[in-house]
Amino acid sequence: MGNVVEIREQKPYSQQPAINPPHKNMVWIPGGTFLMGSDQHYPEEAPVHRTTVDGFWMDQYTVTNADFRRFVEATGYITIAERVPEAAAYPGALPHMLVAGSVVFRPPRHRVDLRNHFNWWAWVPGADWRHPEGPGSSLDSRWDHPVVHVAFQEVEAYAKWAGKELPTEAEWEFAARGGLEGAVYTWGDEFAPDGKMMANTWQGEFPIQNLLLDGYERTSPVGAFPHNGYGLYDMAGNVWEWTVDWFQSHHKPAGACCSGSVKNEVRETSYDPQTPDIRIPRKVLKGGSFLCAANYCLRYRPAARIPQQVDTGTCHQGFRCIVRVNATRDEGESVKASSI
Repeated sequence: MGNVVEIREQKPYSQQPAINPPHKNMVWIPGGTFLMGSDQHYPEEAPVHRTTVDGFWMDQYTVTNADFRRFVEATGYITIAERVPEAAAYPGALPHMLVAGSVVFRPPRHRVDLRNHFNWWAWVPGADWRHPEGPGSSLDSRWDHPVVHVAFQEVEAYAKWAGKELPTEAEWEFAARGGLEGAVYTWGDEFAPDGKMMANTWQGEFPIQNLLLDGYERTSPVGAFPHNGYGLYDMAGNVWEWTVDWFQSHHKPAGACCSGSVKNEVRETSYDPQTPDIRIPRKVLKGGSFLCAANYCLRYRPAARIPQQVDTGTCHQGFRCIVRVNATRDEGESVKASSI
């Protein structure tokens, strides 16, 4: 499914546990101390700080449509996008919006104000994981693509069913770096070494011109691009990936892990600074997607992070799971991976 391109010298794999992977297509992430975040890109990524994670197993690929279908067939799970929203949960919502559906990218026909994301995002009734672009779309020829339109409770339910967990932000970023300390991308510092596309992103002027230099307009099959130094695919681009952490500034300490009041405070303050009036708690997404472009959202980097409402999936969000051997810690404070 591709070979890793060595743009910078990678740290060697550390010792692997003397056990077989707990599940198929999982690789060992050795753990260690690394520089997390970036001071060179978006404010929410700063400051760069040293973080330590213990070793863990991680899925090589994001969860696919075929994987999620097996989960749904085994459990009968109905995703949020497939349910009619309760009016009481969304006070002020227009009646025609209170239908089953999800958020889909719709490219405008001309240049638009990039400060208003409603210029390209649309609520589409009938859009869900089985119908990524809405009614009339299907998963034909896309069973090996990442599942999308999955909200946080869905990815938690899948992980539990699979006997796995979701990664913390620190675990995800450490794994994405693949042993390349401080590199801009998961493969090095050059976006397209020797002209080779390394991830499924947007090339051209977002949101009106996609040159498709990587060969894909929307999602791509998992593993279509080279893996990183730890053998992980699609840790940049394709789909954003859920983590278990509530979104907050890197400047704010997480507090004591065993303090229920601190946990609740972190949850209640995990709103998007760009939309402070919407008080739905948000988790951290990592990795960027096929919609990330250099002129708008240069976030197909390991340090990149955005907040996402826990009750909402979109056409460019997916996830992958991990299995822990030991707890993870961040600068002396415990960072639990269970949902807070």
